[in-house]
Amino acid sequence: MRGSIVKRKTGYFIVYDAPRKWEDKKGCHTRNRKWEKVPAPNTRKHAERLLAERLSQLHRGEFVEPSKITFATFADKWIEKYARVQVRPSTLVLYEGFLKNHLDPVFGNMVLARIGTEDIQGFKAGKTAAGLSPSTVKQLLGTLRQIFDHAIEWDYIHTNPAKHVKNPKILKSEMGFLTPDEVRVLLAHVPNRWYAFFLTAITTGLRVGELLAMKWGNLDWNIEKYYVKETMLRARGGHASGFAPPKTDTSAAPINLTPSCIKALQQHRRRQSEDRLKAGGSYQDLDLIFATPIGTPLDSCNIVKKIFHPALKAAGLHRIRFHDLRHTCASLLINQGESPKYIQSQLRHASIDMTFDRYGHLFPDAGKEAAARMDEALFGNQEKLESAV
Repeated sequence: MRGSIVKRKTGYFIVYDAPRKWEDKKGCHTRNRKWEKVPAPNTRKHAERLLAERLSQLHRGEFVEPSKITFATFADKWIEKYARVQVRPSTLVLYEGFLKNHLDPVFGNMVLARIGTEDIQGFKAGKTAAGLSPSTVKQLLGTLRQIFDHAIEWDYIHTNPAKHVKNPKILKSEMGFLTPDEVRVLLAHVPNRWYAFFLTAITTGLRVGELLAMKWGNLDWNIEKYYVKETMLRARGGHASGFAPPKTDTSAAPINLTPSCIKALQQHRRRQSEDRLKAGGSYQDLDLIFATPIGTPLDSCNIVKKIFHPALKAAGLHRIRFHDLRHTCASLLINQGESPKYIQSQLRHASIDMTFDRYGHLFPDAGKEAAARMDEALFGNQEKLESAV
């Protein structure tokens, strides 16, 4: 298959022969030559890349005219070329669920290039009216932005219709957490072999994947720190599918362990040694801190359904998500007066802005105290202030 690059006054074009689908009056196939303007950046190099992509699609029999490809067809291509290769199994499952249950039913049959910002706004309004939480709607919009960004990169469209659609405001009530008294009640109702697991979750703020990937070799007993070097990858259903480095450099930073957490982990290690003796040759030593009685990785869904939720119910506490234990850690640190910078470090947020964005409403309003300290610095006590006036 051949193609060419043509430069006109308005910029570069690529020219190629698309599949012949029509017949003339004599019953003969007619030529189906396509002229496609190269989108910005309209350069020779970009034109060469676009032409190579189109010819490759024609050769594989996967060519669909950019102006006619539907959202569903492109989304399938996006899953295969990007998501299945670049993202974690748990994220892939999330994307596939979003497409099947929310995005394809609305946009699937629409021509990709004809989807506009108004359509995305209508989608947002419809999902909100249907009762989806703001955080779920935010995730759906984020997925749409990624799909359209790749459509731009792969030269199917020129603008992202979801780019300027604002995310819904996340209600602070969506963020659950436990009070110190509730934490003590919960810990009193978890099974003994799970005490160290839940205490570690609450006092460190580790994410569930990071908890399940904790290894003894990454724990420094002398300085009472744990080095977060891995997170567990989860496939469909929460089953472990392997380990990977944390998403960002800040996620891999060391965290402090409380004395009570250190003590609980020491007791847990002794219990794990007993498990190893009982299992004998069937024990798989993966160096995991939290594992099954035969040393294999734990299933996060089973922990939530069979341990966490029953413990909440037995303790008489309202149901929260497991991730809310991370929020609980943040609220405890804030209430005991720790600095925002330390909280950012312990939770391993990429920036202090992220810490304030997530938990700013929990920090005490120090405005009046700051104003009073300013007067104290300028005028001393109240009598000096009155005399100055």
